[in-house]
Amino acid sequence: MSTPKPISEDDVRQVAKLSRLHVTDEDVHHFTGQLAAVLDYIGKLNELDVDGVEPMVHPMELVNVLRPDREQPGITTDSALANAPAKTPPFFKVPKVLGDGPSA
Repeated sequence: MSTPKPISEDDVRQVAKLSRLHVTDEDVHHFTGQLAAVLDYIGKLNELDVDGVEPMVHPMELVNVLRPDREQPGITTDSALANAPAKTPPFFKVPKVLGDGPSA
């Protein structure tokens, strides 16, 4: 495996530009070290022998803890509108939010 090229401050500036982040020269110097450490760690992970390891979604077996769906009585229209400041049954009355243009 070839030795990876160390990350430069120009690389960090390019990543910041692509991410639309404003970084100072001090930030660039700080992030250069951090990004180099991350890339070094990824390089170590790439050295692992994963032949025969099944791909998985999560490293631990997860169980869905949601309750089953079941039909329940809902709220009535009169109850929903009871405290509405403005209403025209069976609807809530709200201010207009779209203009009269072609996309309205």
